[in-house]
Amino acid sequence: MVLWKPRILWLHLPAVFWAVWIEFSGNLCPLTPLENWLRIRAGRGGYRGDFVEHYLMPVLYPAELTRDIQILLGIMVILMNFTLYGYIIYRSWRRQ
Repeated sequence: MVLWKPRILWLHLPAVFWAVWIEFSGNLCPLTPLENWLRIRAGRGGYRGDFVEHYLMPVLYPAELTRDIQILLGIMVILMNFTLYGYIIYRSWRRQ
């Protein structure tokens, strides 16, 4: 989104720094206990671990994930980044 709306950079950067700090420090995000408390109050039950472990790990590393699929996904990430960076470079050259 920052590519299209550079003004939101000041909103995005603090969120990135917060997420990086939580991950690198190994601390539990204070929003996780709040979420669990609210889930329990709603009758849904809480969960163990943190948000990333509970919600993202099953999506990023499902049981059906094979080495071939991992390689294919890695290639797709590389191609998407080359495409994005190529577009940014092209746009920069075009402006000049």
